[in-house]
Formats: sequence, C-alpha cells, structure tokens
Amino acid sequence: PIFLSQSHDQSHHQHRPMWTLKGALLLGTAVSVACSAGWVPNHAHELVQTAKFLGSDGKGILAADESTGTIGKRFASIGVENNEANRQKYREMLFSTTKIEESISGVIMFEETLYQSTAEGVPFPELLHHKNIVPGIKVDTGVVEIPGTCGETATTGLDGLAKRCARYYQAGARFAKWRAVLRVDEKRGWPSSLAMQDNAWTLARYAAICQSEGLVPIVEPEILMDGPHSIEHCAMVTEKVLACVYKALADNRVLLEGTMLKPNMVCPGSEYSKPCSTEEMAYFTVQALRRGGAPAG
Repeated sequence: PIFLSQSHDQSHHQHRPMWTLKGALLLGTAVSVACSAGWVPNHAHELVQTAKFLGSDGKGILAADESTGTIGKRFASIGVENNEANRQKYREMLFSTTKIEESISGVIMFEETLYQSTAEGVPFPELLHHKNIVPGIKVDTGVVEIPGTCGETATTGLDGLAKRCARYYQAGARFAKWRAVLRVDEKRGWPSSLAMQDNAWTLARYAAICQSEGLVPIVEPEILMDGPHSIEHCAMVTEKVLACVYKALADNRVLLEGTMLKPNMVCPGSEYSKPCSTEEMAYFTVQALRRGGAPAG
C-alpha cells in the first residue's frame, strides 16, 4: 500500500513539515531526475513521487476549488446562504465521504478551504492526508484581456506566487492548479500567436515557481469548445498550443516528470453542424498529445 508520512527537509524550507509518498509506487527504487540544463529543483524526488501518485490507475482528482462567488451561485439554487460556515460544512461533507480515497488521489482546494478544519478541529489537509489523498491548491487569480487582441485573455497570479506557494506547502498542499484559457475563432485567427505565447510562458513561469517551492504544477492550457470550428481545426490548434507550452516549459527548466498536464479534449466547436463520435474525439485527442506533448518519466 502507498501511504503518507511526515518528515523534515533540512536542505530547503527549514522547519517546514514535508509529507512524502512511500510504498509500492516507488518502493526500493531510486528516483533519478535531471533537467537538460543541469538544474534540478530541491524537491525533485518528492515532486516526481507526488505526480506519479496523483496519476494512480483508476483514480481522479476532485476539483473543489470553486471561488466564493461561484459556490454562492450553487448554494443559491438550493436555498443555502453563502457564508464561511456553510462553505466549511459543504467541503467537510465532500472530504469525509466514506471510501472517497478509493477513487480520489488528490483534491484541489480554494485558499479559504486550505486553512479550514472539520467540526472536530482537524485541518482539512490533515484529514485528506490521513485518507491518503494529496491536498492541492488553486493559485491563479483569474484572467484579463491581453491588450491589442480584442478579447483574448491571459491568466494572472505570478506576483507574489513564490511566497504564496511556500505558505501553501507549509499548510500541507503538494500540488497546484493554474488555468489558461484560449478561444478558437477561425475568422479572427484565434488563438493568435501572441495569446499562445503569452499563456504558454505564464504557465511555464507558474510551473517553475511551484516546483521551486515543492508543489507539483498542473499545467492546464484549456482550449474552449465555443464556436463553429471542425474537429480537425481544433486538433491543429491543440497541437500548436501544446508545442508552444512544452517549448516554454523547457525554456524555464521545468522538471517534466514533476508536472501534470490537464489538456482539453479535441472535439468540434459547440456550434459545429456535423455530429462527431466519441471514437473520433479520442483519436484526435491522442494524436494531438503525441504530436504536441513531450513525454517524460
């Protein structure tokens, strides 16, 4: 079995508790990691272990990182007041679900949730650790329009990110989420080279900063489904975006074995007139990943 244990890293982040994954996953196996540029993050071994564990067969990651505003809309639909007490009760209900650990390897939390506790006073990260679930944290701060693009966006949140990641690590988080959003519009030529490069570089800087503080970055260049484009066009755009992202990750010396990719499914736009089978979407998605992604590990 794989379990979590607490130790202390004396070489980095002095006096900070460090949770490490041990067990059948890497038992008796030395983790050898190195970047092409010769630089290795201080937490390289832990990053690789965490990334592998998050990708455990038959398990997924629970996204419980709704912002206060978003969860308020959901509460309103069932007549529940949007206050911290109710948000805490809702998250505790999720995290304390019986046998949740059989299907979930990690949980992405909103910052407020990371510092909340159960009704008995057990911090949520500790509750998850005891269930052998890795706590994660959303670190981006939303999107803004890229000047000169007439509507394309870039994700913000790099300012102060290293300090925030250090605090999140100390609180028990071991991975992070950052979402970049790209839109497809054939008439406008979206996503433009500017939007792709801006979002790819920002994702890479986020990833490098997270790794420097011990967090596994989920790299998420999401291409939205909106529009009348074909699946072939979506595949072409996805390949370009992935290639751009992995070029930026390499330029920023990101340890790929210590990352996770959250790609979009390659599918036709929501306004496309012709039907598309799940087999076609699966084929084009795998093809795009093989052509645009960089396998590691």
